Formats: sequence, structure tokens, C-alpha cells
Amino acid sequence: MLSMALVRRNPSAGLLLVQLLGLVLYPLMDSSPAGRSLFGAFGLLVLGAALWVVRRSPWLTWLGILFAVPVVILSVVSAVNPRPGLSVVTAALEAVFYFYATGSLIAYMLQDHEATRDELFAAGATFTLLAWAFGYVFVVCQAALPGSFGVAGDPQGVRTWMELLYLSIAVLSSVGLSDIVPLTPMARALVALESFAGVMYMALVVSRLIGMTLVARRTRPEDASDALPQGPGPR
Repeated sequence: MLSMALVRRNPSAGLLLVQLLGLVLYPLMDSSPAGRSLFGAFGLLVLGAALWVVRRSPWLTWLGILFAVPVVILSVVSAVNPRPGLSVVTAALEAVFYFYATGSLIAYMLQDHEATRDELFAAGATFTLLAWAFGYVFVVCQAALPGSFGVAGDPQGVRTWMELLYLSIAVLSSVGLSDIVPLTPMARALVALESFAGVMYMALVVSRLIGMTLVARRTRPEDASDALPQGPGPR
């Protein structure tokens, strides 16, 4: 009950939890047709959580729904009748939706000068949304340009969704731990763009939230002392 109350008060925490849960479950879903169907169902849950959070942002909620509805329809069709071309279109639409959700959460965090608890959770959720968005972009790039991403010993193999998401998180966080490398010029350009986006996100958004949190902690004792009743002055 306490956790549900926390999620209701801080919907960004719910989105972050669903995204991190997906990160753990995706490797278990990618090995069988039933698992891939479950993967699609879980993706719909992530979309629903993202829409729930986006509605709190100053961006237009109906636009997020407009982006999400085709993804839901195509995901259901792909689960019933899997087709490679349909999966690529779905990945492209999902990338658009996740970029929109990322922008919505950034606008939500920048709309005031106070760092609330939900906005701190939103900082983590935004990072995952951006990583997912570029992961789907990599899926589209790989389909359009086969051999875009390779690993040692298998440079021309098709990378799975989990491998591309792993690459996306490694690039966005600038840790440089991925064994997957971009091989084509377009793939390298996309990886460079994601690296730039990760650096700018940390520099402009996360640092702002940290700064506002520190300022709030420093000014809170002063505000409390100002609120104390003053005794009678010297006679």
C-alpha cells in the first residue's frame, strides 16, 4: 500500500520502476516466440506508464496519445502475425513516441524553479526513455543498413534488441563499456548524436535539478528562522 501511494504521488517513480524491470526481464523474453509475445505486452505496459507520466507535463497529452495509438495497434498485429517489415515500422514509431515522452518530461522538470521528489524520479525516467528511444533508432538503422552494428567475431550478425539497448545505455551514460561497435557511417553518426545528447542532458537538466535541491536545502533553515516569532525589542 505504501509503495502504491508513493507511485500515485510520484508517477515518474512508477515509470522508472517499469523501465528498470523491463531491463531485467527483456533477456528472458527474447529466446522464444512466447517470450517475444510477452515482450510486446510488456512494451505496451511501458507505453501506458509513459503516457501516464506525460499527462503531467506542459506538453499536449493528446499528441502523446496520437503517437502511442499506432504503436499499440502495430504491436498487437506483430504479436499475432510477426513480420520483419512490420517490426521495423513499429520500432520507428516507438522511437518517435519515446523521444516525445523524453521532451515532455524535460519540459516538466524545467517548468518551475523547485526540485520536487517526482522531478528527481523523472530525471532517472527521462534517461531510460532516451536510451529506449535511441535503442529503437538503432533497430531501424540495422534493418535499413544491415551490418551497421557488430561485435568481435561476428561483425555481420544481426544484433538483438537487448544488445542494441545495452549499446544505447552505454553510449548515453558515456561509460564506454559496450563490446558492440557501429560499423557504418550512419550508425556512427547516430551513436555520436546519442553521446552528445547524454552529455547535454547531464549538463543542462540533471545539474539544474541538483543545483535547485542544494539551494533549497541551504535556504530552508534561514526560512525557518525568519518564521520564528520575534521577542519584544529593547526598552
